[in-house]
Amino acid sequence: MNTRELDAAGITGPVLRAAYARCRQLNAQHGRTYFLATRLLPVERRCAVHALYGFARWADDIVDDLDRRQPPAERDRLLRLLESDLAHGLRTGDAEEPVVRAVADTAERYAIDHSLFADFLASMRSDLTVTDYPTYADLRVYMHGSAAVIGLQMLPVLGTVVAREEAAPHAAALGVAFQLTNFLRDVGEDLDRGRVYLPADLLGAHGVDRSLLEWSRRTGRHDPRLLAAFADADRLVRTVYREAEPGIALLEPRVRPCIRTAFVLYRAILDTIAADGYRVLHRRSVVPRRRRAVTAAGGLVRILGARMRTRPPASTQEAVAGAKGTPR
Repeated sequence: MNTRELDAAGITGPVLRAAYARCRQLNAQHGRTYFLATRLLPVERRCAVHALYGFARWADDIVDDLDRRQPPAERDRLLRLLESDLAHGLRTGDAEEPVVRAVADTAERYAIDHSLFADFLASMRSDLTVTDYPTYADLRVYMHGSAAVIGLQMLPVLGTVVAREEAAPHAAALGVAFQLTNFLRDVGEDLDRGRVYLPADLLGAHGVDRSLLEWSRRTGRHDPRLLAAFADADRLVRTVYREAEPGIALLEPRVRPCIRTAFVLYRAILDTIAADGYRVLHRRSVVPRRRRAVTAAGGLVRILGARMRTRPPASTQEAVAGAKGTPR
C-alpha cells in the first residue's frame, strides 16, 4: 500500500484505502507500461488512475477468464453482478467488490459521467458472443466502449487548459490507439481465445482470413500475406496516434509528461513489433526495459521543467512568505 498517494488524495478510512491499494496492485501487476507512466502523475491523482485501471482490468478478466474455468453463461452472470455492484456503488458510495468501491469513489470525486461506465460494460459483454469484426467501422463501435471511454474517464482526473469538450476527441483517440496497439501485439493470444480483433476487411485486402491466422499460429510458419496485413494494421494504428497527439498540449501542464510518456511508450510497442518482423502470431513484442527507463527519465525531466515554469520567481516567493509570516 502506498500511503503517500492515499494521503495526498485525501482518501481516509481503512476499507476505502484497502480498495484503492488493490487497484494499485492490479495496475502494477498487469499494466507495466501504463503503471510506469502513472508514476509521473502528480501524487494526489495517481489513486484515481489506479481505480479506473483496476476496474477495467477486473471486468476484462471476467470476460477473458484465461484459465477457461467459467463457461460464457457464468461469465455473463459475473459481469452482470459487477454491473449491479457498480450501479449500487455509484448511487450509494458503497460496493461489495473493492475495485468497484474505489472506482465509485473516484467517479464521485471527479464527477465522471456514469454513462461512460455503462458503455464500457456493454462492450465487455459483447466479448462473450462477438468473435470478429467485419469492418473497421464495426470495430470502432466496439472500441468506443472498450477504449475511447477510458480516455474520457481520465480527462476529469487529468484536467485541461481548454473546455473539456475540446480535448475529448483527442482523449478518446488516445484510448483507441492504445487498444489497437494491444490488438496488433496480442493477435496470437486473442486467437487462442477465439477472437480476431483486427477487422476482416483490412485482413482480407491482403488475402488473410481466420483460417490462415490459425494455421500460422498452430504451425509457427510464416506467410507474406500476414506480414503485409500486419504492416497495414501498423499504419492504421499510427494514424490514430496522430489524431490523439495534439490533445496532450490541451492537458494541464503538470500531467502532460505522464501522458506524453505513455504515448511514447505505447507507440514504441509498434516499433518493437515491426523490428520483430510482425511475428505477433508467435511472440509477444515487448519494449526493452532500458528503453522504458530512458523514456520515463525523460518524463521526469519534463516534470521538473513544468514545475520550474509554474513556480513564481524567488522574489515573489519571499514576498508571499513574508506576508504569511513564514520563517526564511
